[in-house]
Amino acid sequence: MSPRRNRPRRDDAAHLDSDRVRQGVPTVQQWRDGDWQVRGIGGGASTKTYRCPGCDQEIRPGVAHLVAWPADGTGDLTDRRHWHSGCWRARDRRGPNLMRGRGAPRYG
Repeated sequence: MSPRRNRPRRDDAAHLDSDRVRQGVPTVQQWRDGDWQVRGIGGGASTKTYRCPGCDQEIRPGVAHLVAWPADGTGDLTDRRHWHSGCWRARDRRGPNLMRGRGAPRYG
């Protein structure tokens, strides 16, 4: 005799949209510079190398990150930027990424 099943079986996997699972669901985030559509990209869905505008470092294939673009609807696909998640969260706290020469003062 097998044990009784208390919960009904659900076929939830059949109701999931594979594109939404792979690409994430876009959300709108409000920042000082406007509203942004933001979509998380899982490591398995990341297949190309991108350059993060926050730290100017590469986002390698297989690394989870996010994509952001203006939410006002005036942009196109070229306005999308791929960010490290930490760089996106810290973008209001960081100053501009300045490349300084060796002779330049460190502070000021």
